[in-house]
Amino acid sequence: MEELAHRFGTLSASSTVVEEYGYVVLNHSEESPMAMLEEPEVTAKIDTGFGNGLHHVVAQNDEEIWTSGWDKILKLYNLNGELIKSVQTKSGNAPQDMTITGNGDLVYTDDKDGTVNILKNTNIEEMVWLPGWKPQGVCSAFSDHLLVIMVNDDFDQTKVVRYFGSTETQTIQFDDKGRALYSSSRLTHPKYITENGNRDICVSDCWAGAVVVVSEGGALRFKYTGDPSTSKGPFDPHGIAADSQSRILISDPTCNRIHILDQDGQFLRYIENCNLRSPRGICVNTKDELFVAESGDDGTVKKIKYTN
Repeated sequence: MEELAHRFGTLSASSTVVEEYGYVVLNHSEESPMAMLEEPEVTAKIDTGFGNGLHHVVAQNDEEIWTSGWDKILKLYNLNGELIKSVQTKSGNAPQDMTITGNGDLVYTDDKDGTVNILKNTNIEEMVWLPGWKPQGVCSAFSDHLLVIMVNDDFDQTKVVRYFGSTETQTIQFDDKGRALYSSSRLTHPKYITENGNRDICVSDCWAGAVVVVSEGGALRFKYTGDPSTSKGPFDPHGIAADSQSRILISDPTCNRIHILDQDGQFLRYIENCNLRSPRGICVNTKDELFVAESGDDGTVKKIKYTN
């Protein structure tokens, strides 16, 4: 334990805990370094050509990233900014979100035709068709599972569904008192999802202004609604990712920053000194390098070093 504490630091027990609508909301604690740099730095910039329509980024591996945005094209770049491959979505619709499977295949959701699709080499195959539902965020989970968050066509229900291949194995929709875990809205407020290293399921719910985290079994663990010590603006969560230390990273395009939490929902710090412009999609590769898709004017992906 002493060796781990020396390498990664320790967490302060100090935090603000609020009971809100039955949820335990962990909003703030004193910052702990946890092997994070005092001053994160931008180490690469990749121009994707999407302009202000850039929405998503996902790491294919430690040397390449997939990007997508407002149109039907998926683009694979290396970290030198060279376009390696571009693929059109099967339907011609813009993808709603993307992830990489354990086998290295790209999976994307299409909320317009209600499908989850997988790219194998140059062929796109439909994995799941969801009549009556619009898939939004997707992430690759433990043991080759996929987690998909979706809203129904009436915009009054939202749920997380776990798939093994095309087989539904779990649904997460309500807390233990029967209340909806996730918001529903007819407005365009996409939700994003990631699985943490402890197998918690983390959903970024921008309509609710919250990140909702449940256990692998679907029990509510906490709800993060932003750091109350700042008055910069309302919490506007979009892209979400988790790193090797089970820290949770959330993009906030309204305030041009990234929130970093520990696995128990305690606020650790912001990344906001990298001239971020409307950060939306984010991902972390196996080296804990952060990639941020900016939906500002130039559609840039920034690679940010934030850990030692």
